[in-house]
Amino acid sequence: MEAIRIENLSKTFQTADGPVHSLKDINLEINKGEIFGIIGMSGAGKSTLVRSINMLERPTQGRVFVDGRDLSVLSEKELRKFRREVTMIFQSFNLLAQRTCLRNVCFPLELAGTPKAEAKTKALELLKMVGLEDKANVYPSQLSGGQQQRVAIARALATEPHFLLCDEATSALDPKTTASILDLIKEINKNTGITVLVITHQMSVVEKICDRVAILEEGSVVEMGKVSEIFSRPKSQAAKNLVYPDGDQTEGVLTEKQRNSIRVVFNGAEAANTPLVAQLALEKGIKANIAHAATRSVGDQAYGSLFLSFESVADRDIAIEFFKRIPEIGVEEL
Repeated sequence: MEAIRIENLSKTFQTADGPVHSLKDINLEINKGEIFGIIGMSGAGKSTLVRSINMLERPTQGRVFVDGRDLSVLSEKELRKFRREVTMIFQSFNLLAQRTCLRNVCFPLELAGTPKAEAKTKALELLKMVGLEDKANVYPSQLSGGQQQRVAIARALATEPHFLLCDEATSALDPKTTASILDLIKEINKNTGITVLVITHQMSVVEKICDRVAILEEGSVVEMGKVSEIFSRPKSQAAKNLVYPDGDQTEGVLTEKQRNSIRVVFNGAEAANTPLVAQLALEKGIKANIAHAATRSVGDQAYGSLFLSFESVADRDIAIEFFKRIPEIGVEEL
């Protein structure tokens, strides 16, 4: 069941130099309870898209449905109420410097009219959830960047939202801290069922926590699918640029002498950790030349591809049949 549906969404900004088409006919469906990634380079339209989802940015055309509601027909009063269900965390944390961690988390509850004692109890529970119950009376300036982002996450969860929008939320953090924040978001998603939308330019963020991903380029969605599929077989040039930042490793790996070649794509830890080439040699007596091999971890599973060449067409065809019978293996002739 989709939680967010975006239909034919476009956004054009009028500037002194003429119109700028930030978003062009975006169509997306984000499922209830999933962690969905939107990735693209700077200027791709990511932030405009996320701001359109909660109508902080009114689209030029198209519609956004959240839990079946068409946001374009809501009044400003209805939108303000709706935005309690859709909260955001940002790269800059946006904590109130003159408030302690506890009072920062209490702030949205105060705005919602929650009694003071109830708000305090709720805020303490949330600080405990993010591992900062001992920092309740500490000010943001006394915290590390990762700790400040944890407070921001606790504050975002204060109104018990249905959706959490993460706009480059880990871009200002070091890799170790980024990993801990992503683990926290994944844990919150698992424990609460909250739908998470991750906006990022970092493929490492997507591969760690996202279920599916849409790749945005110049305001358009150029590729979308399961993260495992995008990583194992990117189709668009934008996806290839993100998966292979140092260049497409699959190009130019086969020489003229390696004509009897196949590509083997394996999805899942069991397939990736099996010595397939050795198994092929033992069972079929066929020697394969490994022209290129690459693997990577996505979530709890490993994914990758092998480029193999053989002495004859007959050996190649036997190898194709061998790989076809193995679960979670894809094979194609090159």
